[in-house]
Amino acid sequence: MNLIHVHLLLNHFPTVGMIVGLGLFLMAIASKSDDLKRASLAVFFGIALLSIPVFVTGRGAVLELANKPGVSKTMVDAHETAAFIALWFMELTGVLGWLGLWQFRRLSRVPQGTVAAVLLAGLVSFGLMARAANIGGQIAHAEIRTGPAPVLPAGDPPLAREIGEFMVNTKWAWAAAQAIHFVGLSLLFGVVLLLDLRMLGFVKGLSFSALHRLLPWGVLGFGVNVVTGILFFIGSPPDFYITASVFHWKLALILVAGANALYFTVVDQTWSLGPGDTPPMVAKVAAASGICLWLGVIFCGQMLPFIGRSY
Repeated sequence: MNLIHVHLLLNHFPTVGMIVGLGLFLMAIASKSDDLKRASLAVFFGIALLSIPVFVTGRGAVLELANKPGVSKTMVDAHETAAFIALWFMELTGVLGWLGLWQFRRLSRVPQGTVAAVLLAGLVSFGLMARAANIGGQIAHAEIRTGPAPVLPAGDPPLAREIGEFMVNTKWAWAAAQAIHFVGLSLLFGVVLLLDLRMLGFVKGLSFSALHRLLPWGVLGFGVNVVTGILFFIGSPPDFYITASVFHWKLALILVAGANALYFTVVDQTWSLGPGDTPPMVAKVAAASGICLWLGVIFCGQMLPFIGRSY
């Protein structure tokens, strides 16, 4: 199995998942069902997480296809640009979906402004992802093309590669992104550590609802790390990340850690914990695993130049 197989396995989730999520969300709005609304918001968040490895494996698939006969480079470049744009709208949809879940936990409702923003972002994301998927399908299946192949302006590389070249060729860009990445990591892990330590029985004088207010800061840190991480990914040599097994582990740990964060956003058991209360065992397990997962992400990130490489 190579990265083309992995990409083909994963790339259906953003489009099919958004159909499911949007369907549930529209049904929730029509029926005024809070349960369906929360389910659809969780779907949006999950699809946003999955879209990251979809894009990453797509970059690997480009390398696999580079020397294969009959593959149109213009189609590949157009697909990469469409996927890169769709990725950011999908991440925005995921963040808004998480925000809706966080607001529901605190307010027992999702504000209408958030509902409208999620719906708009979801529709745009689905349209862009469907377009990227359609172009991607035409790379290997010329028979489904209904018109001329989409092309980029003459001499222009895909958008992601243009931004990557800017990162490499601008003296301050990489250093600035590294500094911002560290700030985001500090925000993320600081909030995770405080919340998880409370679930493990430390700082018992704090209620969970008080710590719950800090979760948006942790998600902000995660979002900052996603943005800067993608910048590092597209600015590095194409095979630097995707050929390193430790990077694959990092992506897998991020997906599981995201699900862990979703647990503490919506679960009812921890929400009722007041000062001095002892968390249930399942919350303790989730907290301990959350700390281990994020430490694993940090470790894998630091070890990228050293582990899983042939040099």
